[in-house]
Amino acid sequence: MYKLRILPQAQRDLDRLRGKIFHKIKDEIMGLSLCARPQGALKLTNEEGYRIRVADYRVLYRIDDNSKVIFIYRVKHRREAYR
Repeated sequence: MYKLRILPQAQRDLDRLRGKIFHKIKDEIMGLSLCARPQGALKLTNEEGYRIRVADYRVLYRIDDNSKVIFIYRVKHRREAYR
């Protein structure tokens, strides 16, 4: 089981979300603690880390397997996620 750490920028991204999409993203993030690389997660090519897709949003994160910690560093709409 992995511990989740939400970095300040990702927290600000989450604070801007409302309603159903917030709850869907929250549930997916909580699911990462059980499975750090769920089906559909992709390894990023331009930077270190992974991403999962939640509707039109992307959750970008890094995994530290040694200490069993997942660092969520961005939660952005797909148009903006990779800029």
